[in-house]
Amino acid sequence: MSVQTEQADSVPKAGPRKEDVPPGGPAAATRRRAGSAGPYLLLLPALLATVVLLGYPLVKNGMLSFQNLNPRQLILHLTEWNGFSNYQDVLGGSDFWKVVERSVFFTAANVVLIMLLGTLTGLLLARLGKKMRLLLMLGLVLAWAMPVIAATTVYQWLFAQRFGVVNYVLDSLGWHSMADYNWTGSQFSTFSVVTLLIVWQSVPFVAINLYAASTTIPKELYEAASLDGAGSWKSFTSVTFPFLKPFLLATTFLEVIWVFKSFAQLFAINGGGPDRLTETLPVYAFVEGVGNQHFGMGAAISFLTIIVLLVLTGYYLRTVLKQEEDEL
Repeated sequence: MSVQTEQADSVPKAGPRKEDVPPGGPAAATRRRAGSAGPYLLLLPALLATVVLLGYPLVKNGMLSFQNLNPRQLILHLTEWNGFSNYQDVLGGSDFWKVVERSVFFTAANVVLIMLLGTLTGLLLARLGKKMRLLLMLGLVLAWAMPVIAATTVYQWLFAQRFGVVNYVLDSLGWHSMADYNWTGSQFSTFSVVTLLIVWQSVPFVAINLYAASTTIPKELYEAASLDGAGSWKSFTSVTFPFLKPFLLATTFLEVIWVFKSFAQLFAINGGGPDRLTETLPVYAFVEGVGNQHFGMGAAISFLTIIVLLVLTGYYLRTVLKQEEDEL
């Protein structure tokens, strides 16, 4: 009898066990589920806007790249699918690869100058007094905040063949051959003006962010390096650079992406000229697509440009995620 009584006591009772009931009861569990969905609901408007404003044009551009779309098809509202013919024509032509090579060299030259001058300016900001630092930062912010087209217009005026300020100053300093110099008459001089414009507008971003990053370096490290007899260069290589290395790496990738896709400066200065010698991939896609009205061909070029940018962006995100994992 005693055994039967113990077995009856060990049988669990029907209904939810005490440990299965969530703390606070079912109402609290419902509130927690609603709270966990809150961040996703807040992201929903931005996600929808991205799909509408970026996703739809991207899909439409991809569809156009597989069509033979010229003025005739556009006027008659004809849709002529031609498979990968546009891509075969683009990738099989020598012009595309010349433009790719030109784009890579143009991007590399600009990014090197931007990072070098931006780093030097950022380090200078960290060593200036309060008033001078505020004055320099004000100038940097004004240069960075100026709209691209407005800045390009200013540079067109500065480097104008007639009545340009640069030619006037050079002539006044004794270089009389530069009095009527055409800065957009050759590939090198046009790229020089555009590079100066892009570097001028990009250096403030690097300098201000590098200065902000340098303020997080503990001063005790510099004091310890000084006690060990380290000079300015040794302090920079052993203390400053290791701290700023992740920032410099991430900023370099951002600048590569921004310079590679720059369009307004190149097109507004000289329209990709002279003789299409200053066309980079974005300008080449626009000139082929809209300028020459080969819309399918232009869509294919722009889609290839997007693929290059996606590869660069993917590598940048991978680098950022790796840095975050290393910091944990």
